[in-house]
Amino acid sequence: MIKRHKRMVFVSLLTVLLLVTSGCGLLTEKTTNEIDPPQEVDYLEEGEKLDQGNKEQETAAGGKDAPVGATDSNQRQVYLIDKNDMVVPQVLQVPKSDKPAKQVVEYLVEDSKVTNQLPDGMRAVLPAGTEVLSLNIEQGTATVDFSKEFKQYAPEDEMRILQSLTYTLTQFDNVNNVKVQINGKDQKVMPVNHTPIGDGLTRENGINIETSGVVDVTNSDTVTVYFLAQNDKEQVYYVPVTRRVPSTDNLVKATVDELITGPSQQSGLVTEVHNTVELVTAPVIEDGVVTLNFNKAILGQNENTAISESVLNSLVLSLTEVEGIDKVALKVNGQTEVLKESGKMLTEPVSRPANVNTVEF
Repeated sequence: MIKRHKRMVFVSLLTVLLLVTSGCGLLTEKTTNEIDPPQEVDYLEEGEKLDQGNKEQETAAGGKDAPVGATDSNQRQVYLIDKNDMVVPQVLQVPKSDKPAKQVVEYLVEDSKVTNQLPDGMRAVLPAGTEVLSLNIEQGTATVDFSKEFKQYAPEDEMRILQSLTYTLTQFDNVNNVKVQINGKDQKVMPVNHTPIGDGLTRENGINIETSGVVDVTNSDTVTVYFLAQNDKEQVYYVPVTRRVPSTDNLVKATVDELITGPSQQSGLVTEVHNTVELVTAPVIEDGVVTLNFNKAILGQNENTAISESVLNSLVLSLTEVEGIDKVALKVNGQTEVLKESGKMLTEPVSRPANVNTVEF
């Protein structure tokens, strides 16, 4: 049975988080009225792209290109492993660097300079002592050359390492593909469990992959949905999960269906999306905005009159993973004005935040 019995615990926790962060949601609405963001995410301004800003020169050995859009900010997003062995995005405060892509990979190494900053229950993915010998970005591919210590990881971490590297580096605008080298030699397979790498990995390969329930893998598609987790200090964060679904020409509906299905019992994740939630009409996509018309079950807060911040965030994070979707607009039984848990009205489409699970120290 899906872990919905913790629902009230998470409602309370999220309510406290909202109160201490001035009642603001975790995602931005693209409106002319600015909303003060809480600590958990970074916001995108109107027209801004992820990591948009000054171009920096990547000067690592063999490096030719800097990550386009790397900023002067000292916040960097890395993908760590949590207590449930899930790969999770976290944003850390790090020193400014003229080699931001190389820097974030170095912070994936155990016992790195930011080990004491890692959130409770999180660990780095690369073996201690691993050196990033070079990082070269060319024509959309980031090639990372590691020292021989890279091979000293636990077999069960192999897929997590690949997912962490891929998602950490593809946060930069000009990186779509990630290749691995060891002492300058291309790796077509990983050194421990021999997972194929081929010509590189992209986000299409997925993260925290679940394959149960799909018999015909060759005739299936993938969707990535975001559920909730909680560490031992009762801090709540979002976790992406990639699932295979029967082949479909409507990935938006498939994504919503998986959110309604909820997390698997063994994942340790929970959700605020109730299993009685339904789409009243088919999703409508226009100019990058998907409009979803739900029944009233989507309103689970304030005596079933408002949408939970976590439900809204899970919807936006999940649906903007679908190619061509930039924003999410909501209706409830055809009504365009939807009350949020914070007491504000949701009247405009919501866009994806620049970063997820920001931690401040």
